Amino acid sequence: MADASAEPSAAQEVPWREVFRRAPLAAFLATGFGAGLLPKAPGTWGSLLAVVVGEGLFHVVGLIGVAGLAGVSVLVGVPVAGRVAALRGRKDPGEIVVDEIAGQSIALVGLHAVLPAGAADPLRWGLVVLAFGLFRAFDILKPGPIDRLQSLPGGWGVMVDDLLAGVFAGILAGAAAFFLS
Repeated sequence: MADASAEPSAAQEVPWREVFRRAPLAAFLATGFGAGLLPKAPGTWGSLLAVVVGEGLFHVVGLIGVAGLAGVSVLVGVPVAGRVAALRGRKDPGEIVVDEIAGQSIALVGLHAVLPAGAADPLRWGLVVLAFGLFRAFDILKPGPIDRLQSLPGGWGVMVDDLLAGVFAGILAGAAAFFLS
């Protein structure tokens, strides 16, 4: 008997054009407004989108803006990631990057919760780069419990490993901000 949880073969995958036809809004949101469809390293593109939007929100409305981005990304991300993954015929297609947007936003929340508002720009941007790098490292390497969380069903399996990666990255980036500022 075949393993029902096994990843479908490439021949069983539904083309993205069909996924967008069946669920245009869910696919648009799950792929980070299409950022996940950019060539090479879709998760990095999703994380960069989160940094650009998150830092823009931080500049305009402060920490609440970045926290709002994280919260909305999680609330929207779980159902759309699950739906789009099911339509695509894969457990966690790389092009779904709403999980990276949520996780990277959580990392930025951890940083900005600790970093003083008056921190010099070179320090602030250096720590943003650190938060980005730490999140990408945790997301790619998936140490310890992060890897195990991918076994959760549906959208939770797509999202939760990145959320925990964001928590870990946010704690370390926040600690760096505490000690460097």
